[in-house]
Amino acid sequence: GGLGWAQYFQAVGKAAPGDIVVDNPGYFVSMNKLLLDTDVKTLRAYLKWQTGNHLAAYLHEGIEHADFEFFQKELEGTSEMKPRWKRIMNQMNRLLGEAVGQLYVAKCFPPESKEKCLEIVGAVKEVLRERLGNVTWMSDATRAQALKKMSAFGVKIGYPDRWIDYSSLNLDPSSYCGNVRRCNAFEFALAMKRVNTEVDRTRWLMAPQVVNAYYHPMLNEIVFPAAILQYPFFDARCDDAVNFGAMGVVVGHEMTHGFDDQGRKYDFEGNLRDWWGEEDAAEFTRRAGVIVEQANEHLVHGKAVKGALCQGENIADLGGLKLAFAAFQRLQKHKGEAEEVSEGEGFTPEQRFFLGYAQLWRQNITKERALQLLTIDPHGPADLRVNGPLSNMDEFHAAFGVTKGAMWRGKETQVDIW
Repeated sequence: GGLGWAQYFQAVGKAAPGDIVVDNPGYFVSMNKLLLDTDVKTLRAYLKWQTGNHLAAYLHEGIEHADFEFFQKELEGTSEMKPRWKRIMNQMNRLLGEAVGQLYVAKCFPPESKEKCLEIVGAVKEVLRERLGNVTWMSDATRAQALKKMSAFGVKIGYPDRWIDYSSLNLDPSSYCGNVRRCNAFEFALAMKRVNTEVDRTRWLMAPQVVNAYYHPMLNEIVFPAAILQYPFFDARCDDAVNFGAMGVVVGHEMTHGFDDQGRKYDFEGNLRDWWGEEDAAEFTRRAGVIVEQANEHLVHGKAVKGALCQGENIADLGGLKLAFAAFQRLQKHKGEAEEVSEGEGFTPEQRFFLGYAQLWRQNITKERALQLLTIDPHGPADLRVNGPLSNMDEFHAAFGVTKGAMWRGKETQVDIW
């Protein structure tokens, strides 16, 4: 009983799919039970609703507005629907990401942006190498594996070396919904072609025009799409203090993901393998637990943050800040003297570094959306992402003369991992 897997794989064109990695077996156990315990009429009704729900944003205006009223207005507190051109642009980015990306790169990504990012990556990586070599709580055997993993980091910046070929995708200007379905089918066909083939390490999981970055544990690589190399993350007009406080921290953040609560479980080749000494793992868990407890104390509209859910991001935020600040200080020393305080700004280079970081997280968010994210988002709320790690940094306290208050933590309550 349950789902007929043989029929499913036959239908998607992979009658003999070979070995399959299932990273959440419990889901399929529960799904199988649900299928056996639920009558066919109910299952059919559910599948019909899911189909309509999935396509609601691409159908006529009445259904699209009903979809918005519930999922965005009721659940997230969004007061009004985005204009039509923005909604369509979002779908273009999702469905034809690399086609749009080629246009974006040609217009908005000068070669010098990539060169500057590579300089920042190199500077932060060198600091990480030193910190891994000097961490006092890690044994030499575990340290050697950590350094091996760090040395094997792959780096992608800007855009893919080889673009997706969309020439076989035929679109019809008479049907928006039809085109969405054609694009989805095109992407599914690409995914099926990758089954039982060698891993394509050149493939990107984000389009160049996406303002984001990521670490991929199974490829052991850090990736920075072209769009993140713009203000407020990077600006060629800004000094090193601001750029290292922003883009430098992003680079350090992604590198630290390789050694956070999840990333540390993968080795230098991206294999799920425990390379940690028992005592080292226990000490990491203890230190990570402090970050979890600090987050648990943070409230969003009276509700506590789920520290365990966002611990990986909080570990990466703290690590990224420490790595980037040390890289910035080294750069200052290499130049021979600290940058002068810019006329009219009144902030020291160290202060501008931290201000550069803080301004990344300015946002407008509704109460409903903020509370929703507490349950589903592995990233903490924006104010925690700023005030949480900075309260653990003596460098921040020294820069602004902090000796008490919400941004102050004494040595006995601070946490330091990377």
